[in-house]
Amino acid sequence: MSYIGRFAPSPTGRLHFGSLLAATASYLQARSQQGQWLLRIEDLDKPREQAGAAEAIIQTLARYGFEWDQAIVYQSQRLPAYTHALQSLRPHLYACQCSRKQLQALGSIGKFGPIYSGHCRSKLLNLGQEFAIRVKTFDKKICFTDLIQGCYSQNLALELGDFIIRRADQIFAYQLAVVIDDAWQGITEVVRGSDLLDNTPRQIHLQQLLSLPTPSYAHIPIAINELGQKLSKQTLAPALELKTQYLLVNLCRALNFLGQTTTDSSSFTSTKEFWDWAIAHWDLNKIPKQLAYHQIIST
Repeated sequence: MSYIGRFAPSPTGRLHFGSLLAATASYLQARSQQGQWLLRIEDLDKPREQAGAAEAIIQTLARYGFEWDQAIVYQSQRLPAYTHALQSLRPHLYACQCSRKQLQALGSIGKFGPIYSGHCRSKLLNLGQEFAIRVKTFDKKICFTDLIQGCYSQNLALELGDFIIRRADQIFAYQLAVVIDDAWQGITEVVRGSDLLDNTPRQIHLQQLLSLPTPSYAHIPIAINELGQKLSKQTLAPALELKTQYLLVNLCRALNFLGQTTTDSSSFTSTKEFWDWAIAHWDLNKIPKQLAYHQIIST
């Protein structure tokens, strides 16, 4: 089976250095295996979307020399597919009317946040009602071998509880949409930041319930700032510079962060020359196994 990878940013702001790391790692992993690399804009959460961000993301990726192989997919145009998935999952779903106050009072706090108590498990499901929809979990471990982080497992029922796949405001949750779209696009391997590592068992759970294939996973370290926070729009990570003099500098810094053999940015005359060199020298096994480390680049 031919390799198909992807990069799937949310248009809640412009790309920053942390975004560049995920894009670079997924791109090089795909290209080094003569595979396809797809671009998906995960624009389901309209209240958090920033005007013009999707266009800015696309322009930034093009400026840095990324090339995608198929038409860009926008999740906001895929709502019928997610609705169909809800119908398929119906025996495993129920409506949840719990408020945040109730969730805090009824549940306990686990490693991955609040553990849902199952308070609403007996409620009937009506897809037209404006309640959150949860999927049932089972008291068993879901295990997989991450290509970077190694063996990883979770017992969803004990460590998380039944989780939401459609919010009360009718917005489909990331967990469901990403599973449906990865299967639809034929994604064979997901390369992304380690902040999503603990999301993977939830996605595998949904894949199993829907009889969908499970891709391979590789979670790279995330970059953190001086305060120990993940570089993100929420922590005010600066947007990537688009001026010509910064492109090769940032790409070489990304390679260095990813543990690869690097050369000085002055060795390249264009982003195409950089990518040709980087693809030829890419080695996933060199990526550091820690989940995060400090990043000092501000451009």
